[in-house]
Order: sequence, then structure tokens, then C-alpha cells
Amino acid sequence: MKVSISLGGSLLTRSMDATSYRRYAEVLKRLHTAGHTVVVTCGGGRPARQYISIAKELDAPRELQDSLGILTTHVNALLLIAALGDAADPRVHRRADEVKRHIGERIIVGGGHKPGSSTDYRATIFAEAIDADLIINATDVPGVYDSNPKTNPDAKKLDTLTYGELERIIKTTTRQVPGEYGLFDLKAVRLAGRLGIPVVFVDGSDPEEIIRAVAGNHQGTTVR
Repeated sequence: MKVSISLGGSLLTRSMDATSYRRYAEVLKRLHTAGHTVVVTCGGGRPARQYISIAKELDAPRELQDSLGILTTHVNALLLIAALGDAADPRVHRRADEVKRHIGERIIVGGGHKPGSSTDYRATIFAEAIDADLIINATDVPGVYDSNPKTNPDAKKLDTLTYGELERIIKTTTRQVPGEYGLFDLKAVRLAGRLGIPVVFVDGSDPEEIIRAVAGNHQGTTVR
């Protein structure tokens, strides 16, 4: 199976030590060893949001705020590459043509590309480049809910959704601003829908959920 993974920066930077990077690297290596083609795009997480917050206080323009977030995703990508060792291509990939050219024997790791474009969207662009069978969005939330579970204790998790249903939920529950793309980037949903690539949302706090997402027995939400 060819898989494009959007790996939330909140997962990688939760403990701010090598442990998190090693945990996700081990899961990715297992997928690779099992014969799957793997591209993973790293988010920025809390450090990105902190840098963006400082930039806002300094009255920095939106493009500069986005650039700070992008650079942070590259730091996370480099650390994940270090954890993957020889299993990974040593470059942080930003462009779809690069991914298409280098995909094959090693795991490809990417980060943000340009202002105004989230890592969710980048992961979906990469999915198109490799003709992926599946997109996995791994964050610190167990799936897609009918409202924001972090603010509404009565929010209900949804097992399956259409692309259109997901788009409507995103429009009513999240903000599309630098460092705060929330549940998923709207542009990424629309592109995945046009491509017809299923998107699985899982709680990546347990790295094994990524393995289960590929196997089809995860506890998250499937969008198709």
C-alpha cells in the first residue's frame, strides 16, 4: 500500500525530547519493512504556535508568521529523519516532483512548503504525487467529532464521513489561520475528494494506531 501520513507536530513535540521521535520512527520503519510505500509530512506543533504568537506581538505580516511555522516543520522533519536513520531519505522534501522522483527504497519525510499552505495540504499533494491508496491524519484527537471535543464534552465521534460532510464540520468548528488549521485544512479535504483518496483520522498519541489505520482496524474516523 502507498500511504501519505500527516503527522501532527503536537505528537512529535509533546515531550520535547528524543523519545517521541523514536516512537514514531519505529512505527514508520515497521510499515516500510512490511513493504508499504511511506511518505510522512511533519507538522510544527506547539513550538510553531509559540513562534507565530511572538510574531503576532511584533506585528509581523501573515506571510512571515507562516514562514516561521514552515521552518518549525522542517526542524521536526530533520529530527524524525535522524530517528529513522538509514530507513529515510536524508532530505526534507517540500515539492511533489521531488517526492515522486525519490520515492522507492526509503521513507520520504517532508515539511511545509510555502506560506498559506498547511502540512495537511502538503501531505495530500504528496499523496497525489505517489498515487497513494490512503492518507492518514495522525493528531492528538481520536477522530472526527460533530463538534470540538476539546470544548464540548458532549461531542460525538463519527466513524465514517463523506468529504462533503467533513468540509461542513471544518467550516463550523475550526479556524484556517497559520498554526491553527485545526481538524484539517479545507484545501486538503477538497483535493482528497477530487482524487478519491480515503482519509483516516486517528489518535496518534498511540503510534500503533498508524499501523492499525493501514490495516483497516483503527479506532478513528474514515472519510471517503
